[in-house]
Amino acid sequence: QVQLVESGGGLVQPGGSLRLSCAASGRSISTLAVAWFRQAPGKEREFVAALKKTGGTTSAADSVKGRFTVSRVNTKNAAYLQMNSLEPEDTAVYYCAADSGNPITSSLRFVSTYEYWGQGTQVTVSS
Repeated sequence: QVQLVESGGGLVQPGGSLRLSCAASGRSISTLAVAWFRQAPGKEREFVAALKKTGGTTSAADSVKGRFTVSRVNTKNAAYLQMNSLEPEDTAVYYCAADSGNPITSSLRFVSTYEYWGQGTQVTVSS
């Protein structure tokens, strides 16, 4: 059974940066497609960014392109979301997700693609 634990959230001023971590256990993260989603109060969970299992292909929502970067470090068995130029609209609970399959690029943005989820970490962007 794969377990995912997020960390790194917090309060940051607009224009600031945060790096979220997703520590995996139960399976090597190199064998998983990983993604980040977020959910603001009263809104549905939305796709942020994803990294395919092979080939290094990434995908990101239009709202975060050029600002957020997803990556993984296999030796640490962890994935990361580097968030720069944060805006108040980025305020949400951020979730790490993973799948043991090899989803096609067009499916990376769907919640239903992923079988494993973390508990979430709060990110608040405010002055």
